[in-house]
Amino acid sequence: MLSRGSEWNRWDPHIHSPDTVLNDQFRGTDPWSSYLDALETKTPRIRAIGVTDYYLTENYEKVLRLKRTGRLSGVQLIFPNVEMRLDAAAQSGFINIHLLVSPEDPNHVRELGRILSRLTFSAFQDSFACTKDDLSRLGTRANPSIQDERVAVREGATQFKVSFNELREVFGQSAWAKQNILVAVAGGSGDGTSGLRGGADATVRQEIESFAHVIFSSNRAQREFWLGQRSVTETELHARYGGLKPCLHGSDAHSESAVGEPQEDRFSWVKGGVEFDSLRQACIDPAGRVHVGSKPPTTTMPSQVISSMAVEDADWFGIDKIPLNSGLVTIIGARGSGKTALAEMIATGCDGVPDVVWDSDAPPSSSFLTRARSHLGEGKVRLVWGGGDEVSRYLDGRDSGGPTSFPRLRYLSQQFVEDLCSAQGPTDGLITEIERVVFEAHPHESRDGALDFGELRERRILRFRQARAREAGAILQVSQRISEEIEKERLALTLERQVEQKRKQVEGYKADLGKLVIKGSDAHLKRHQELQTAAQVLRKQIERYKEKRRAFEGLQDEVASTRATIAPEMLRQAQARHPGSGMSAKHWNEFLLDYKGPVDESLRSYIKWVDGKMAELVGSIPARETEETPYVAEDEDLKGVRLAMLDAEIARLEGLLNADKLVREQYSALSRRVGRETAALQTLEDRLIDAKGAAARRRKLQRERNEAYERVFDAILSEEQALVDLYAPIQERLRTAGGTLKRLRFSIFRSANAAEWADYAEENLLDRRREGPFRGRGALVKRAERELKLRWEAGTATEVSKAMSDFITRYQRDFFVHAPVPREQHEAFRTWLGRFAEWLFNTDHIAVRYGIAYDGVDIEKLSPGTRGIVLLLLYLVFWNRNKCII
Repeated sequence: MLSRGSEWNRWDPHIHSPDTVLNDQFRGTDPWSSYLDALETKTPRIRAIGVTDYYLTENYEKVLRLKRTGRLSGVQLIFPNVEMRLDAAAQSGFINIHLLVSPEDPNHVRELGRILSRLTFSAFQDSFACTKDDLSRLGTRANPSIQDERVAVREGATQFKVSFNELREVFGQSAWAKQNILVAVAGGSGDGTSGLRGGADATVRQEIESFAHVIFSSNRAQREFWLGQRSVTETELHARYGGLKPCLHGSDAHSESAVGEPQEDRFSWVKGGVEFDSLRQACIDPAGRVHVGSKPPTTTMPSQVISSMAVEDADWFGIDKIPLNSGLVTIIGARGSGKTALAEMIATGCDGVPDVVWDSDAPPSSSFLTRARSHLGEGKVRLVWGGGDEVSRYLDGRDSGGPTSFPRLRYLSQQFVEDLCSAQGPTDGLITEIERVVFEAHPHESRDGALDFGELRERRILRFRQARAREAGAILQVSQRISEEIEKERLALTLERQVEQKRKQVEGYKADLGKLVIKGSDAHLKRHQELQTAAQVLRKQIERYKEKRRAFEGLQDEVASTRATIAPEMLRQAQARHPGSGMSAKHWNEFLLDYKGPVDESLRSYIKWVDGKMAELVGSIPARETEETPYVAEDEDLKGVRLAMLDAEIARLEGLLNADKLVREQYSALSRRVGRETAALQTLEDRLIDAKGAAARRRKLQRERNEAYERVFDAILSEEQALVDLYAPIQERLRTAGGTLKRLRFSIFRSANAAEWADYAEENLLDRRREGPFRGRGALVKRAERELKLRWEAGTATEVSKAMSDFITRYQRDFFVHAPVPREQHEAFRTWLGRFAEWLFNTDHIAVRYGIAYDGVDIEKLSPGTRGIVLLLLYLVFWNRNKCII
């Protein structure tokens, strides 16, 4: 059966045995059998033991011999742990240092003996090597009364101290030692480096800890310190101590009761195969491969981990069962060995292959199973999950998408990644996939009922985009009014000339009237002119009332249209913009726009009032006593006389002014002409007054437009902040992530395509052939990028509004110079001016975007392979840990 790969296994790297040189507390008639029984029955099972003794390996060799007889069948790795005492004193003894020796070399015991023999201790004017014979000789010299060799060895071991400098020198001179020995030092205060507390011992302590590969300690604070999680950072650990260091803890058993029983069940767990090389890997990755605790760390629920897979009813698959590791990250094999096929079969068993792959009408797929479908027969993949659940699926996808299907992993096929991360640059598919990954990282309660990232983002920023659209519409309307006021300003001088000409024309007509009057009729002529003036005033008043009536009738039409069409459509649009309100039709009906007051009745009464006022001004003609009786008395105040009476009296006087019928008709016609021209003069004078006020109105409207433009950017900035808030949890997870994930960063920013904005005007609104600052292609683009782009992308709303106002002030005359139509073509120029203003204040070229950078390089500039790494990192950061990724 194939290996399951790296798993957490219990190790006891520091465990003494019966006959240990010092402090042997193993008792009983057969302590070795009891010792082995204890090792074999411990729970959790011990898979690797470091047989420990002071300076010697005899007990280690004995354990190996017993292993060969069938004992310790569950223990897969046994290695020697040579414990020695340095010549540096801790609080309650000397510092203990351990040599953990790899048993991979068949001659490792002999090679270890050679290393130990080079360590010496000087006493009694003699030098003693770290060998059994010399330890015995040292013990006898220290206590001449000792006769027993074992006792002599024990006494010698008690006296023997290893010089740290000598140990480091011997180790440094031996290639075998550097390849096969890991040095461990006790971290406690009693017999470890923590006992070196004085300032004078600080350097010695740092030297010893730098030399060591492993720290023997179960203390949480020490474990966190050596992982760079306390007062010293990882960078500082590398600089001062040569790197991070794993902390291991053993039972340090000197008696049967202590075998495999560390205090408070602080067991040592090492991730990897049960082999010495796993200990080496733990020194490289102490945070990920070593753990001290009663249980190994768990990162997944058993029910969400695939325990094994098998392919059934397929004689072409030659492996009965493939065990799968919960931490499996890579399938390694030669090209064409079936790596992709294996991954796809696992994905099929998890319902993770997209349905489109199995679609016979879809374009040809690179899927192994799709291409091999005709050869798969009845083959099925069976997966066993860690919780005991078993699932079987046909390899040809015939049961894909069935009622029992439920995707339990995310399958990223090689073709899928290649398509997303093509050499042509980041595709929409890659961005969409990144957004999907990020969306799935959001808890359900924070998704606002959205089904995908785009919908969630839209819900968060919708109100700001609506505000932006409203202000943009207001800018367009104000710009149209500004265009009208500019046109009025331009017409002011012309109107002044027209008023002067019309005034002279009226005066000429009045002079002509005087020439048609009979001599001696001066009084009648004066009266006639007075009556004409009074009548003209009334006609002007009546005309204004007629204008009011037309306005009231127009309002009636508008009210009817609003109720019938506009208001219902606005309500429908509001319902579409806010589908999540959950309101009923009855509740929505309350939002149907209508007029506050009784406008129908009011408009009818207004029209009736206008008609009454006009009828009052016109009046009627009463009967006269005689033909000579005037309609209007000489002394009557003309301000109170109605139009019908004035017209009648004017006609009577015209008959008296000239007896000749022909002349009388001429006078009457000319008199009417004077009336009409006087009315035209009044109209021109009103227009002139309106034109003279256009400049002030234009300036006011321009201020309003600038304020609306500023509000547009307020909406853009609010949208930007909403996206910042949306990505804040993601940013925080990346900020606190370790390792390679720290190299990944999201950013929210405004992007202004100034070139696109300016290029539109160059192509559609300006004549680049004319002399001026915008002559030639790209002239406007350069100025926009130099003077506006930075403000658009980084300025506040006020700064952007000011920048645009300054830009307009600086170039307004130049824009008019480059207009494609002359100002004399009033209608065409006004149309152009409206289009120009619409472009000038348009913000469609400004968007709020997010960026992804890896090692400070934008994703758009990364190679296809690195973009694939970015995508994988995103999955690793944000994936749902209840699902696998393949």
